[in-house]
Amino acid sequence: MTLTNEQIFGTLVLPYLNHAVRMYEASYASSTDIDAGMRFGCGYPQGPLAVIDELGAATVRDQLAARFAETGDHLHEPAELLEKLATEGRTFAEEAAGAEAAAPQFKQEIRKVGVVGTGTMASGIVQVFAQAGYDVVFVGRGDDKINGVIAFIDKGLSKLVEKEKITEDTKSDVLGRISGSTEREALADVDIVVEAIAEDLGIKTDLYKDLDRICKPGAILATTTSSMPITKLGEVTSRPEAVIGMHFFNPATIMKLVEVVTTNDTAPDVNETVLALCANVGKVAVSCGDRSGFIVNCLLFPYLNDAVTLLESGAATMDEIDAAIKEQAKFPMGPFQLLDVVGNDVSLAIQQELLAEFKEPGFTPAALLEQKVAEGKLGRKTGEGFHVYA
Repeated sequence: MTLTNEQIFGTLVLPYLNHAVRMYEASYASSTDIDAGMRFGCGYPQGPLAVIDELGAATVRDQLAARFAETGDHLHEPAELLEKLATEGRTFAEEAAGAEAAAPQFKQEIRKVGVVGTGTMASGIVQVFAQAGYDVVFVGRGDDKINGVIAFIDKGLSKLVEKEKITEDTKSDVLGRISGSTEREALADVDIVVEAIAEDLGIKTDLYKDLDRICKPGAILATTTSSMPITKLGEVTSRPEAVIGMHFFNPATIMKLVEVVTTNDTAPDVNETVLALCANVGKVAVSCGDRSGFIVNCLLFPYLNDAVTLLESGAATMDEIDAAIKEQAKFPMGPFQLLDVVGNDVSLAIQQELLAEFKEPGFTPAALLEQKVAEGKLGRKTGEGFHVYA
């Protein structure tokens, strides 16, 4: 039997809403940051808690309760706070009223920025800081890599000139603030280093030992990791209080969101300075702790995994699921379109991390997702994923 659009919405979106309530309930992130994370990180028209307010907490609770009765999956059991708000007839907007924090202030001066890495993410981050007026030095493994970053940024700035968003003089000024080096010692005088290298804990910890030796006292050491435990990076330095996450979203020049991730050791002044820095470069910063998935991935990937599981069940086709989600939830992409953009290998790795962190059986990766990865059908980057690309 093919499900209706409303049933597909209920199957996939209700658990996502419930996860968001539990995230807020656990004081992991504020309701404002959870909603901003999904709006600016995924392009959703509304955050999940705002959606619950619109639908009504009682409606969402009742629909989840019906789903829980059917599946017995703990992830479908209405969160306690959802029950409370439904009973009291209150909203998340009311729950958050008066909780707005003051605008963050720089607690230490940031004049010069260092970036480690030469990939697309690192290149975008270099451009973001340079366009915001900061002097930036970036470090790569060879002159070819260094030249590649400069060429990438030059091309991006040239497009902005063509669109008349900046002038040629502005482009020259931005490029003049950027310098590259093959030696990490070039980072000795920067006020903050943003690391954007391979997602490999061994490689990252080696880098952090080196940064701790090279960087001046007080310099902030930030990582763009989306999956590595930031606490472990801090532990290999003599300055764990200065280690923090700055998870930019790709492409960094366009995506507005940065997840600012603190460990138990991160100093409050470091956190506030990084939040102020994000605002200064035109980004929307959301705060959260050092936990697998942070805000966005923790909410997004179980939903994508659930979509694959629904496809496996035969209750709806890929096209039906994608169309239903775009129509009912107003998400910019259906789940299978998004999986192919993100990469099925990336999706599988994140889902495995979430399962290891939270031990929720409902987070077990879908067999079909594992199969796609095993077959090398990773999505757009390989020409085939859930869809086939020319």
